[in-house]
Amino acid sequence: MTDDAVISLLIVDDHPVVRDGLRGMFESAPGFTVLGEASGGVEALERAAALDPDVILMDLRMPGGSGVDAIRELTRRAARAKVLVLTTYDTDSDTLPAIEAGATGYLLKDAPRDELFTAVRAAALGRTVLSPAVASRLVSAVRAPAPGNEPLSAREREVLALVAKGTSNREIARELFISEATVKTHLTHLYAKLGVKDRAAAVAVAYDRGILGRDLSIPPP
Repeated sequence: MTDDAVISLLIVDDHPVVRDGLRGMFESAPGFTVLGEASGGVEALERAAALDPDVILMDLRMPGGSGVDAIRELTRRAARAKVLVLTTYDTDSDTLPAIEAGATGYLLKDAPRDELFTAVRAAALGRTVLSPAVASRLVSAVRAPAPGNEPLSAREREVLALVAKGTSNREIARELFISEATVKTHLTHLYAKLGVKDRAAAVAVAYDRGILGRDLSIPPP
């Protein structure tokens, strides 16, 4: 598709007023044509197959089938249409699944008119379009360590190594010249980082990930 081609649209939203508003907005602007509308994800799949639009403006939470499920199915079908999510929701539980399902872009409904036009043109060309708020969330999600994968500090590793040898909290405190309360704090932190709830699980996960060397032994119960 070229930059000056007329872009065909399918509008998917469960609110008639929103659909009417979007249709009126795009039909009054040069370079766009609205082929049809759908009120839910299931209908969107049917309309997309019948109309073959360039871009689908997709809401997410709809009683007639979720937008994410529809996006995932369009991706599975290798549909030609690019999906631009247009919704009021910008939480991680909404944005990440939509992008992972195959959405080309993600905008919020409070986006200015010109920004929406630009986003649709970009989506039609296969370019990723994200509202600033959504982009910030995605960057944070990518940068944040996944649960159970955050690296241990040097002190936490020392505590864990002693735990693996069967050392009690009191003995660890004496060995490292810290208080028992501090030992418990380190244990709480390393449990959270390893995604475990007790000493045995922490040691098992640490060995599995190579955090602890194989030369250490765990005494029998």
